[in-house]
Amino acid sequence: MAAALSALNAKIRSHPYLSYFCSTRMLDSHFPLPQSNPSHTDFWGPASNFGIPIAAIADFQKDPELISGRMTTALTFYSATFMRYSVAVTPKNYLLFACHFINFGSQTTQGVRFLKYWNYGGREEALKLQAKAKEGIQTAEKEGKSIIQQGEERLRDAKDKVVK
Repeated sequence: MAAALSALNAKIRSHPYLSYFCSTRMLDSHFPLPQSNPSHTDFWGPASNFGIPIAAIADFQKDPELISGRMTTALTFYSATFMRYSVAVTPKNYLLFACHFINFGSQTTQGVRFLKYWNYGGREEALKLQAKAKEGIQTAEKEGKSIIQQGEERLRDAKDKVVK
């Protein structure tokens, strides 16, 4: 199994783009990376960090009442800070930059949705729509019951005619 992983790692590292994608850290003489363990690369941090913007993008379709304003603000500032950090270090970590750039945009969008819902009338509008929907359902129920009653009356009349 270890030989297969080593062979896969060597295959990945043979291509310059994939080598960069899987590790942006230069080998440092003070903290050398173990060559036998491919999990010690700088790829895994930004790659797993992509879970945050993916979750934020997935939440675009959910009810804005579920958005936490404090968490959204914290994640927006976090992404802005580490977006700057990712290009300030040497070597520049463009994968981390892309992750935080996407997360910054996603969290900003969620923040706008939060503000519209709680501060700019979005909640009241949603409650009005919900009330209209309830009225529509009640009206449909009444009309449905009326139609059923008319059908039952016609059925009784037809039954009476057949019996006579």
